[in-house]
Amino acid sequence: MSRCAALIVAAGRGSRFGGPKPKQYLDLAGQSVIRRAVLPFVGHAAVDVIQVVIHPDDAAICAHALAGLDLPPFVAGGASRQDSVRLGLESLNEHKPELVLIHDAARPFVTGAIIDRVLAALGSAPAAIAAQPVVDTLKRSGGGDTGVVVETIARAGLWRAQTPQGFHFEAILAAHRRFAGAGLTDDAAVAEQAGLTVKLVAGDEDNIKVTNETDWAQAVRIAAADLETRSATGFDVHRFAPGDAVTLCGVSIPHSARLEGHSDADVALHALTDALLGTIGEGDIGVHFPPSDQKWRGAESGQFLRHAAALVAQAGGRIVHVDLTLICERPKLGPHRDRMRAKLAELLAVPLARVSVKATTTEGLGFTGRGEGIAAQAIATVQLPPAAGG
Repeated sequence: MSRCAALIVAAGRGSRFGGPKPKQYLDLAGQSVIRRAVLPFVGHAAVDVIQVVIHPDDAAICAHALAGLDLPPFVAGGASRQDSVRLGLESLNEHKPELVLIHDAARPFVTGAIIDRVLAALGSAPAAIAAQPVVDTLKRSGGGDTGVVVETIARAGLWRAQTPQGFHFEAILAAHRRFAGAGLTDDAAVAEQAGLTVKLVAGDEDNIKVTNETDWAQAVRIAAADLETRSATGFDVHRFAPGDAVTLCGVSIPHSARLEGHSDADVALHALTDALLGTIGEGDIGVHFPPSDQKWRGAESGQFLRHAAALVAQAGGRIVHVDLTLICERPKLGPHRDRMRAKLAELLAVPLARVSVKATTTEGLGFTGRGEGIAAQAIATVQLPPAAGG
């Protein structure tokens, strides 16, 4: 028997929001809305099982949004939210949880602290919900489009309900069965109809439900404030060998020698790949593309950089800026700088303004000064959700 289950309700179509797909699957600063809604429950020590309820048409898009999370098969929802919750509760019956937390997939900013408060309240009541007190003065209009105030409603004791809403499992399942089809707008209302005492605990102003374009704009602002900025460096060196061109940033540059290496020896891309991997704690280029593996012999290094960029994206990250410095006496790189920047922007799928390429010499000192090879150092700056990557 599970102590606590979480039911994530994602069967809505978001008709009030519009857009190319349901709002819960939209990308919000590198992560889908639903993934943001689910992750706090995945990471919570008290939650033993998480069940996601979806629209029958959304199996593929939901699987993509929640890829990598250890979740049971999705449950198809019903014609209304109340139906979807009841079907989700029925599916949890096999786990026989003591408690259940019901949360809207369109609320991407729930926190562990809110979950803790709801669970704590369930120690002394059969139901508890996160909520915020109403602070604005409320007016009732005469209806229609008249815009005429007919009543001022006292706001004392009024609260705005949020999710998660928590319940003793058997009690809320029985209530949903009893009042199926009643058209109630949240699970606390179902509990109230069944005579269950519902406790209020503090929610959070940021725990918004994305319903319309105004909500979306607010969600974008909250998500941007929640991102952390990370920077990491990369460094690489390759010696010269007999040849007639070097490859730097994916660009072939005529020279009296080539760079020696297991792949195409693009010292610039190798340094930048290491920098990107460093932002998410994913080791270095040798971990992902070991030189002992013959399939990488002579390989184009652009694929290494694209792989690192894809890992950043999978961690919910966004590349803010990359800065590359090439160190050599020859060849002269200034005439090729624009092509190198453009190629990097293409490989990383970022605007050109986010890419910097510079070149310098060591004034004849050291191995680069003696013309023995080229060194490259790189810095990558990314924005990531907290605790993303390794």
